[in-house]
Amino acid sequence: MKEYKYISLNIDRFFNSKSEDHRFIIDEQAKQGYRYAGYIPTLITDYGRIKTIDLIFEKDTEETR
Repeated sequence: MKEYKYISLNIDRFFNSKSEDHRFIIDEQAKQGYRYAGYIPTLITDYGRIKTIDLIFEKDTEETR
């Protein structure tokens, strides 16, 4: 069985300046035993621009270790 964690990230600024926030978040979650599994857009403008995403992390639960 897997345990999932979701972290919301505003990506609006990624298009305006260089950001490495996502790398820091992924590295921090890896230290806690999570693996980056992907992302889901959670806020999209009327024009199709993605503004917010959830980064998805997973790890095995104690039952499956």
